[in-house]
Amino acid sequence: MGRELPIFTAPGGAGHAMVTDHGRAPAVPLTIALGGGAFSEPAADGSLPPRRHPDWIRARLPSGPNYHELKGLLRGLSLNTVCEEARCPNIAECWEQRTATIMILGDTCTRACGFCAVKTGRPTWNDEDEPRRVAEAVARLGLEHVVVTSVARDDLPDGGAHIFAETIRALRRECPGMGVEVLIPDFNGMEPPLRAVMEAGPDILNHNVETVERLQKPVRKRARYGRSLEVLARAKGLSHELTGRSDAVHTKSSLMVGLGETRDELSQTFRDLRAVDCDVLTVGQYLRPSEAHLPVVRYVHPDEFAAMKAEALGLGFKHVESGPLVRSSYHARDQVPAAARRARALTVAS
Repeated sequence: MGRELPIFTAPGGAGHAMVTDHGRAPAVPLTIALGGGAFSEPAADGSLPPRRHPDWIRARLPSGPNYHELKGLLRGLSLNTVCEEARCPNIAECWEQRTATIMILGDTCTRACGFCAVKTGRPTWNDEDEPRRVAEAVARLGLEHVVVTSVARDDLPDGGAHIFAETIRALRRECPGMGVEVLIPDFNGMEPPLRAVMEAGPDILNHNVETVERLQKPVRKRARYGRSLEVLARAKGLSHELTGRSDAVHTKSSLMVGLGETRDELSQTFRDLRAVDCDVLTVGQYLRPSEAHLPVVRYVHPDEFAAMKAEALGLGFKHVESGPLVRSSYHARDQVPAAARRARALTVAS
């Protein structure tokens, strides 16, 4: 099963970010969740790892006509994609399927999570016209499925929910038939912002718990495990209230593994997500963005990922992606509710 690795210690201790003389974290490559990164520090026994990652942490080189076409189009558009910024290992596969993840609301986050290297600070950028520009740009890309995510914007009264909602509506107008998924922050647990997003009618509402309950504080800091579960529960309730059907919008969440969680804790998290009727689950290996971020405690073997997928499906998840290179948006196109997929097909055909 899984191969245990020595525990690595980050500079200043696990979870302790390096700081400059201005009291801010040093500049690191932009990422959104589970980006790449190298290990340079020795293991507990003083030895250096023989390779950057285990053999199973490998992705194919980006290639294919769709990939190169999308890359060329993106170069001419003012559009941030998490796929490129996070150096996602699945960029070749997703772009070849004409699926991409767009980041809205700027590139400065009001939170400083221990796993994520997105720039943290006080955002100075806000553009009410962004939904129109994003929709027009996405229409030029000719995507079959788009995932829209953002940095956390606690500085805005609604956390940026109105921009999410208007972006969904603009995408529906400009790209009929395209699948639309939103990966949202928790909006500090407020119900009106979540309602605004759900009223816009996404196909999938994604909010990540990221890790098990015990590790929430070092990994997510300002987020709360119970609050995230409540977001997913409310989204499911709003789906039923607004459409009369609980399956009109699929809810989704994602977990990183390798941060020190136990197998029992993961099983409990699976059960907690199903208790709020979460439909879709993705599980992937945490890879450290930089030495200023939380260390990887263990690389999880593919056999364990397969066992977790079987367990989660047995609990009633409608769709589960579980593997070392799986990320939140992996195979997102295939997770759209069946009724919505049929409606999209009819729209395209007409």
